[in-house]
Amino acid sequence: MSLIPSFRRSSIFDLDPWDPFRDFQFPSSSLSTFPRENSAFVNTRIDWKETPEAHVFKADIPGLKKEEVKVEIEDDRVLQISGERKIEKEDKNDKWHRVERSSGKFSRRFRLPENAKVDEIKAAMENGVLSVTIPKVEVKKPDVKPIEISG
Repeated sequence: MSLIPSFRRSSIFDLDPWDPFRDFQFPSSSLSTFPRENSAFVNTRIDWKETPEAHVFKADIPGLKKEEVKVEIEDDRVLQISGERKIEKEDKNDKWHRVERSSGKFSRRFRLPENAKVDEIKAAMENGVLSVTIPKVEVKKPDVKPIEISG
């Protein structure tokens, strides 16, 4: 076992960063002492687009059921999307080689504009994508009354 990193890769597409502890043997129970929260899940990315009819939020949250996700409105104007992916239960006989799947809690908050109809929000989840649609208040066009010019 060398303390000098080996930069040999099996292919040019193998982009895993060098792990200085790769060659050390750890007991399988040592993984339980390392935090398994992964920032990729904790910092869930959410898209927000505005169409002429609505504000649409889309969040990628693969592997979660709709019962594990909450969509709430706070203070009449703040949309909160939150949830949690629990850590998989470990069997003492298991030996982990790599832990890459993300787990942990996430919570994102968005202040909604005045034109959002917060009492008509709809949410749906399909194929690991949460969609939240908030209709917009129709902008009332001002009544224009032509004035005749004399002279």
